[in-house]
Amino acid sequence: MHIFTAIVMVLALYRCAHDMHTTGSPFAAGGEADTVAVDTDVVIEPPVAETKPEEKPSVVTLQSVEKPRNWHRINSVPSYKDAFPDSNEVQLVSARKYGVKPVRNRADAEKRKTELVYAGANPYFHVDRLRESIPYMVPRASILLQDIGRAFYDSLYVKGVPLHKIIVTSILRSEEDVERLRRHNLNASDNSCHRFGTTFDICYNRYMTVQTADQPRRQVQNDTLKWVLSEVLRDMREAGRCYIKYEVKQGCFHITTR
Repeated sequence: MHIFTAIVMVLALYRCAHDMHTTGSPFAAGGEADTVAVDTDVVIEPPVAETKPEEKPSVVTLQSVEKPRNWHRINSVPSYKDAFPDSNEVQLVSARKYGVKPVRNRADAEKRKTELVYAGANPYFHVDRLRESIPYMVPRASILLQDIGRAFYDSLYVKGVPLHKIIVTSILRSEEDVERLRRHNLNASDNSCHRFGTTFDICYNRYMTVQTADQPRRQVQNDTLKWVLSEVLRDMREAGRCYIKYEVKQGCFHITTR
């Protein structure tokens, strides 16, 4: 019995010594050890590093961007006479091919609506007050004139030039117009291309300002507009759309559809 009790005591002392070796002594040298109670139900998360809020990029609207000037260069043409040399004789061939039989007067023109279209109003060009012609032309010429006006608009925009309309000064001349014109202009031809509804004149020294809140009045010189117009007409001519004569005395481009 005493032997059994001794064995139990030895085992108990060995167990106590083993626990103290693995977990550490409850007493520190020189005083009481610090103890930490750990709650196994609490999850300790690592601290989150402080971050600065992301800066939003500055928002740039179209209103805040100043439209650059001269996006495309204005080159004009080297020589107006060389770029637009087509005489009346050259244009007359095309006028007779695509034109109508000469009309007697405005009343006659209005009766021939299957052959002629009215050209007095268009957003891309302005028709001047016509004294010796009437605002009618063949559909082929009407499309050409509108394409020129629209291309002029587009070219002004991409070059950063304020918008202007081209001005048409002469279109279809009736037989009465030719007779009246020859009374005070001996050089006026009774075989003009204008008699066939295929031809029109665009002046190069006058333009109509497209007025807006930002552009209430003229802000560009006529020479600049003439340079841009000459580029547009050169492209049309080189594309085989028309014949063009640069008229010095009349101050216009004399144009016949092809």
